[in-house]
Amino acid sequence: MENRPLIKRIARNLFVAVVTAVLVACVTINVYFPEAAAERAADRFIQDVIGPQSETEGAFLDPSIDRRVTTRSFNPLAIMAGILIPSAHAQSSQQSVNIDIESPQINAIKQRMTERQREHLAAWFEVGAIGLDNTGLVEIRDRSAVGLSERRRMEQIVAEENADRRAVYREIAVANQHPEWEERIRETFADRWIANARPGWYFQDESGNWQRK
Repeated sequence: MENRPLIKRIARNLFVAVVTAVLVACVTINVYFPEAAAERAADRFIQDVIGPQSETEGAFLDPSIDRRVTTRSFNPLAIMAGILIPSAHAQSSQQSVNIDIESPQINAIKQRMTERQREHLAAWFEVGAIGLDNTGLVEIRDRSAVGLSERRRMEQIVAEENADRRAVYREIAVANQHPEWEERIRETFADRWIANARPGWYFQDESGNWQRK
């Protein structure tokens, strides 16, 4: 009987420690870069620019489906946190699994990139004059694949394309209120440009060597 107050204090302190750990874990989960959502957003953006390779491609990009939501739903800490702070957790979870790529600035850049792709870049990709580098940009790899009169124009167009690519990676990070994500956004796009590239296009592997898809 004499130890009952001590037991109560220990139990109360233990409960506080558990709740604190849950809340910290919840916050930590939600500040992670949402890689799966970023990949899905990058695929949507890229396919808008170059178009899907087949009628069925892009079906997995349904915005109502998110693999991170499914995984997180079985996380006991996330479930407990949702019970303890349902509205706050729901809001932060929603933010963590969606990447916004629809701001006016992003749409304007995408429009320019789409026009540039159709009018110039697609043909140069096809003949191997340009390729996708491993940093999310376009690189001239074989000037001799186009005529002399076209080379200066190609250099200008590629420079404009790369300026827009750098800008859109930055704008996506800013639009999602995480400017510190810019480098991760760029890395994700670098992978997804190559994944969505047409057969026959050139791309750089991790070592910087050119490969043909």
